[in-house]
Amino acid sequence: MPPYRSTLARPLFAVAMVAASTLYAIAQQPPVSSRVRGTIESVVGDTIEVKSRSGEDVKLHMTGDARVAGIVTIALSDIKVGSFIGATTVPGSDGTPKAVEVHVFPEEMRGTGEGSRPWDTRPNSSMTNATVAESVVSNDGHTLLVKYKGGEKKVMVSPDTPVVTYVPGDKSELKAGAKIIAFTKKSPDGSLETNRISVGRDGLTPPM
Repeated sequence: MPPYRSTLARPLFAVAMVAASTLYAIAQQPPVSSRVRGTIESVVGDTIEVKSRSGEDVKLHMTGDARVAGIVTIALSDIKVGSFIGATTVPGSDGTPKAVEVHVFPEEMRGTGEGSRPWDTRPNSSMTNATVAESVVSNDGHTLLVKYKGGEKKVMVSPDTPVVTYVPGDKSELKAGAKIIAFTKKSPDGSLETNRISVGRDGLTPPM
């Protein structure tokens, strides 16, 4: 009888160890980042209360190293060959990605988030951060060929597509009425913390 118990115990012990290892790995994974878009209702200390675009009341805690950037409008013609941009796109009727917004990164932010990935601005949207390799101007706007590590994409930017860029900002801009996009992570206690906030200047809603 003892040998049978020993034989049975070994696989059960192995299963238990695998399960424990899996749970440990999950626990060690960094929190999933998300974005909160909306209008600031109040700021008290390091706590920001936001009315999200979907109408929810969201409370954010700013970390000690939180960075603030301003967002300002620029012209479509300011997108040059060599510019490092981020473009939120949706599939156009002909299959070409159509930009719903473009943000031009300052040179010191070149390489930020390089690549292409799904985005949450609207259904079927994606975000591509890449360098403009070619720009073809037509009556319909600009057709950009953008290249990033491991790929490239053509993006159609119409004349009415919002185009913005980042400028230095500070926490004094975080006040009631300001429109923001905050990059957040969930803390162990379930609250949301943010270390990066973009705020629209002069009432601008950050379009990204």
